[in-house]
Amino acid sequence: MQPEIHKYFHGIADQYNIVPHIRFKSAVESAEWDEENANWIVTITDQQKNQSYKLRSRAVISAVGSLSIPNSCQIQGHENFQGPLFHSATWDSTFDWSNKEVVVIGNGCSATQFAPIMTSRGPKDSPTPVKKLTQFSRQAHFLSERQNPTYSPAFRAAMRYIPFAMRTYRAAIYWGMEKDFAGFDIESGTSVRSDLKKTNAEYVKAHAPQQYWDHLIPDHEIGCKRKVLDTDYLASLWRDNMTLIPNDPIATIESDGVRTQSGAFISADAIVLATGFQTSKLLFPMTIRGQGGQSLEDHWNETYNGTPQAYLGTMMPGFPNFFTLMGPNTVTGHLSVIYTVECQIQFTLSLLEPIIAPSRPSMTALLNPAELLSTPSSVARLLRPNATAPKYVAVKPEATERHTSWLQRELKKLVWSSGCTSWALDPKTGLNVAMYPQYQFLFWMRCLFLVKDDFEFAYKDGRGKGWKMGGLRVGEGWRNLRRLGWMVALFSVAVGLARRRGLGVRDVNGLIGDVVQEGAGRVRGVLVALKR
Repeated sequence: MQPEIHKYFHGIADQYNIVPHIRFKSAVESAEWDEENANWIVTITDQQKNQSYKLRSRAVISAVGSLSIPNSCQIQGHENFQGPLFHSATWDSTFDWSNKEVVVIGNGCSATQFAPIMTSRGPKDSPTPVKKLTQFSRQAHFLSERQNPTYSPAFRAAMRYIPFAMRTYRAAIYWGMEKDFAGFDIESGTSVRSDLKKTNAEYVKAHAPQQYWDHLIPDHEIGCKRKVLDTDYLASLWRDNMTLIPNDPIATIESDGVRTQSGAFISADAIVLATGFQTSKLLFPMTIRGQGGQSLEDHWNETYNGTPQAYLGTMMPGFPNFFTLMGPNTVTGHLSVIYTVECQIQFTLSLLEPIIAPSRPSMTALLNPAELLSTPSSVARLLRPNATAPKYVAVKPEATERHTSWLQRELKKLVWSSGCTSWALDPKTGLNVAMYPQYQFLFWMRCLFLVKDDFEFAYKDGRGKGWKMGGLRVGEGWRNLRRLGWMVALFSVAVGLARRRGLGVRDVNGLIGDVVQEGAGRVRGVLVALKR
């Protein structure tokens, strides 16, 4: 599957000419807000040249996500191990596990993906698997069947050529997953969780050795921890070179292996950590400083005792034109995070559009191109950025506090607050740092219809020496409503004229077409004149 995903990524990057705009082998060290110039000063390290340089940008969008900083090994003696020891997120591509003894710590989504591969074959084209893989697990996860059907040529042709077939199929998949959110409510979702729990238990018993059943079927509420899709992991437990140890944790790591709490010694040529990520250290180790020089870490320490929180998981007060994708409380337990990120991108672009878009002529000017192009100065005004446009946008502190209070209040009603140990909960404060407490289509709606009073747009005052704040109605949802309003108004005018002239439906369609065509012709006239 990995080559297929890589091919898809490369294809998309080539299709939209993204690669020339990417600086590879580069790490962002810090970003500081320049209040006077209303932009960010970003410090970047070129890892190939080992040199740092600075860039100015009007906006910064962090897309590093929340699963980017691996948990380090905390087991006593790990520094004395003589072989390779690495986290699965920082995989050592030079490591050849063929005929080696490997210890794996952890049994979540990562371990259940690479353990079956290591026990069945070697790296790249090598057919030789590990000699022995010993996996240590702490808690059971709900394992379910991974849906990965093979689509026939006829099905693919239907998706390509039948109108709306692909959208209908995608919608069916979406709503089939979206409805599962009902099971997250601690009280009303009991029956949904009970059915899902029964299905998962039956699946494990049908595919795993009986000796592991009690250690693979959790006793906590389903949905409280991240669901694990079975990528042949249960099948790998039948192999002679695979052993799962769920009840004898590692006490110390020695130079050539690990010793468990019972005193047993397991020899190891390598140790692979599948121990999760530091979800409460969002954007770490980057330093982000906003208005007044305050760091993002200090902001969270002062407001939420160090727990990352954000407005719709995307904006923090005091950090203008700064956006985070897959930020705090944007993860779901039932849908793809890709959908969430797409919503966040729409949210971000809606707020940035008034700032980065060039000056646009009004509809009146477009319908009177002679006036628009009457003097060189009027043409120049059209081509340069709008001097009266806002310079930055910031979310209001009270809006963020209102959103966060609502969010944490609603999360207490859902399974993540039912008592299980979950990476979604900050171990220091107990606040949920990861999950969103509603159906995802409601998150999408909030990203479409932005609340005007929750944001402030900053403009240079008339003398250019200070800032004045104002509001704007932005959001793709509001824009589409305005478009719909214009269409209804246009249709109403056309129908009114038709009635006065005694015209029929076909004549109305023609009249609307003439009006639209005339307007489009005038816009084209402006564009042609600008090219001269």
